[in-house]
Amino acid sequence: MVQSQFGRRQLWRALASSASMMLCALTSTICFGAEKSTDKVGIGTAKMAARLDEIDRRTDPTKCFYLSDRRVPLLRAQLRFVTNIIDTIYLRATLGLELLNAGEPEEGLAEFKKCVELANRTPGGQTAKFYAEMDRFMGMCHLRQGELDNCVVFHGPESCLLPLSPAAVHRDPKGARAAIGKFTELLTREPQDLAARWLINIAYMAAGEYPAKVPPQWLIPPRVFDSEFPLPRFVNIAGDLGLDMEGLAGGTVADDFDNDNDIDLMVSRWGSREQLRFFINNGNGTFTERTKEAGLTGLVGGLNMVPADYNNDGFVDVFVLRGAWLGATGRIPNSLIRNNGDGTFEDVTEEAGMLSFHPTQAAAWLDYNNDGWIDLFVGNESLGEEVHPSELYRNNKDGTFTDCAAEAGVAVNAFVKAVASADYDNDGRMDLYLSVRGSTNILLRNEGPVPGEKASTWRFRDVTARAGVGEPIGSFSTWFFDYDNDGWQDLFVSGYWIRNVSDVAADYLGLPHPGERSRLFHNNRNGTFSDVTKQAGLFKIIHTMGCNFGDLDNDGYLDFYAGTGDPDLATIIPNRMFRNDAGRRFQDVTTAGGFGHLQKGHAISFADFDNDGDQDIYESLGGAYTGDAFRNALFENPGMGNRWIGLRLQGVKSNRSAIGARIECTVKTPEGKRKIHKIVNSGGSFGANPLRQHIGLGSAATADVNVVWPVSGRTQTFTNLAAGQWYHIVEDSTNAVRLQVERFTFARRAEEAAGE
Repeated sequence: MVQSQFGRRQLWRALASSASMMLCALTSTICFGAEKSTDKVGIGTAKMAARLDEIDRRTDPTKCFYLSDRRVPLLRAQLRFVTNIIDTIYLRATLGLELLNAGEPEEGLAEFKKCVELANRTPGGQTAKFYAEMDRFMGMCHLRQGELDNCVVFHGPESCLLPLSPAAVHRDPKGARAAIGKFTELLTREPQDLAARWLINIAYMAAGEYPAKVPPQWLIPPRVFDSEFPLPRFVNIAGDLGLDMEGLAGGTVADDFDNDNDIDLMVSRWGSREQLRFFINNGNGTFTERTKEAGLTGLVGGLNMVPADYNNDGFVDVFVLRGAWLGATGRIPNSLIRNNGDGTFEDVTEEAGMLSFHPTQAAAWLDYNNDGWIDLFVGNESLGEEVHPSELYRNNKDGTFTDCAAEAGVAVNAFVKAVASADYDNDGRMDLYLSVRGSTNILLRNEGPVPGEKASTWRFRDVTARAGVGEPIGSFSTWFFDYDNDGWQDLFVSGYWIRNVSDVAADYLGLPHPGERSRLFHNNRNGTFSDVTKQAGLFKIIHTMGCNFGDLDNDGYLDFYAGTGDPDLATIIPNRMFRNDAGRRFQDVTTAGGFGHLQKGHAISFADFDNDGDQDIYESLGGAYTGDAFRNALFENPGMGNRWIGLRLQGVKSNRSAIGARIECTVKTPEGKRKIHKIVNSGGSFGANPLRQHIGLGSAATADVNVVWPVSGRTQTFTNLAAGQWYHIVEDSTNAVRLQVERFTFARRAEEAAGE
């Protein structure tokens, strides 16, 4: 008799462990190559491309949990050598799971069915828990097949948006109906299974039968998804613009790479063979891919990217982060990609002295020593015997950097998932906050130059305990922002731990659960923060991966969008949008605005791609396993009537990107005067907004603008700047120069207007 005492997570772990042991002997017999690029690229780029290709070819799939497509043939080969029925059951179950994760759910379903058949022939069979897990996996195979046959093959603007509209209902409901059958069997045996309850509701949505045909005892009522504010709908137009490229999880940078005042786009994917891609905004409602022409061919992988003008030449450069979540197999170099200013880019990582081999996706640009040149902090992932100290690269002002993390007291050994930088105590020095998964988060206060040591020696001090910002223990994305416009930077930290999707279901239903909630910390202006999560309406599971902030309605208060999920294909949960209600609380506007995408959400960029005065939202969608690819989305902002102002800041003594500069806008409204505060940066920690600053003004027609520069400390004041205009402000100037930024209409809208 097979003794099965496994819960769901334990079973998955056991299957993975069993697979790894069984596969090790076979890795030397199968090799995986990658296509060689024949494009002409720069020397540095070619060297990095070759290095990445070599690392990929040498990666052992038995030690990299996410390479399901490479693990499948090894498991199939192993089956030939297994004769024991118990080992066969577990090997086939492992194979079924790998096939599901590799994008072959029908083949995975066949393996799970064989497991049940074998268990039925075994004396004593299996426990009820085993059969329940097989039903769960089979239900997921059916549901995933339905997604592939419909949401991917017949992809449209409404695909996968919760709750599914008639346009998003599966054309072929076969997979959804089969999933309903399996989850019904599971719930009949285990009626308290919240994960199955959640998934059966999703399946009924896909079949076009939610909520009417969901059995009442299992229904998740539509009211739990209701929005708290009547935001107008944002339509996903990525497909019309050719920006809905398909792939796995990835990063996004939305910025003006060619200085023509139109926002371009760079997109990365974490897959080891997925090409970094670059799109130019043509300024007429269309985009053109320029990846090959830009000399980027061969630069693959990268879960996240962070932009800055590191060499002060006036062009935005990008740092690509690799190896996150991969442990020992994540010793993959990051890339510093220099913008040459002529439409091309060059990988200068080695030349700049930044070549290192650590798993990471977390970094932040900051001028920590106030010398006018932007530096870089990289938070690496240490776990168990895998020790990867974080790095602080000091800019040498000649195109090179020196790692001075140990000297500065920031060579942190922790599983860092996000980094945020701001001058939280308004002392003129940039500080650091590290989101650390599995242990206390870390606030590092910049203490400035060390007396008695060389002038270049600056030091940070851990002030987490005093500041009161150590939670949540299970965390991911983070950022500083002034959500209530009081002139002091507050702190958001996303929660990122659940047992499975049952915790999300419990949270929506108001039931108890152990899942990790996000935190919002209000700055007390004395070096400490207060936890105001509950008062702000954010004490809930958001389960955030990629996340960023912007101003949806130009009211001058910063909102945020959370890309949600985790590698588990059963974590089918909506990405969520939260509107800032005048600095008092945050309102969930996910369903009203059409943001509740059920696919895995990663990097987010808020940017005015069509220069029409409101911020659109670009999102990277796709999971971690090789078969969990999806198409990216671009949600067009329909506009809500409020006014705005745009500022492109240029440092002289301060860094050219003006990162860290403080902006204060004073506006007159019918309710009286008020101030709006913004710091120049690229937004959140996963996904990048433009470094030019878009600031909502509410109903105000003009704004008085103060800019405080980080190095010189100079305050510039400009009065009566007109709303609806872009201005160029240079640190040593006395005037704000109006920019000629041409508004245009996205191509699809133009065709509709012409009646085509």
